[in-house]
Amino acid sequence: MRHALIVLLAAATLCGGAMAQGFKFSNEDDEDKAQEAETQAKVQALLASPCRSKIKNQKIMVLIGESRNGYIRASQSSYGGHFDALNARLQSVGLKTVTQAQIKAQVAQAEIDAYFKNDPDAALGASKRLSAQYILRGLISSETAYNRIVGVNQVAIRMNFTLTDASGRTLSQASAENASYAGMDTSGMALTLINEKADEVVAQLYSDYCRRGG
Repeated sequence: MRHALIVLLAAATLCGGAMAQGFKFSNEDDEDKAQEAETQAKVQALLASPCRSKIKNQKIMVLIGESRNGYIRASQSSYGGHFDALNARLQSVGLKTVTQAQIKAQVAQAEIDAYFKNDPDAALGASKRLSAQYILRGLISSETAYNRIVGVNQVAIRMNFTLTDASGRTLSQASAENASYAGMDTSGMALTLINEKADEVVAQLYSDYCRRGG
């Protein structure tokens, strides 16, 4: 009888543990769903911002650069995937963008480099040649450290987006980040980050653009 009681108690304990574990997972799923619903609600609210047709018909030039150890790489051909991900989302909400081919054909690399070094004349010159009234700059920054415990490189990725008019006036700023990632492909991780966060980032940029543009 005593042995049977011990077995029953053990079974009840295991069952209770499993139920508690299942309840925990259920809670986590519910939290994830709630967070996703909150994010989508925020995105929809931002995209509901009224936008004049005149503003929507003006061109936006997207430029991507990457900062590594204080040095900025801004060869646009290296960031085709990043460019396409942003352009597609901007166009999906009704905004006009300049193609990467147009940028390559009409803007010198030296001018793009100067723009990323905060040269306002470079920005003005580039936008005039492309008849672009606005510039969206995405800057990838990263910090690399070696984790001795697991023996891998960890890279913290952040992308800062700044939307300005041709004169350099800031209309909007948004950012996305991933706390850490084991690996050295920072541009690849940045592309993953854009695809994960682009809806929120573009919605914020869209709302600010519609409210402050023109």
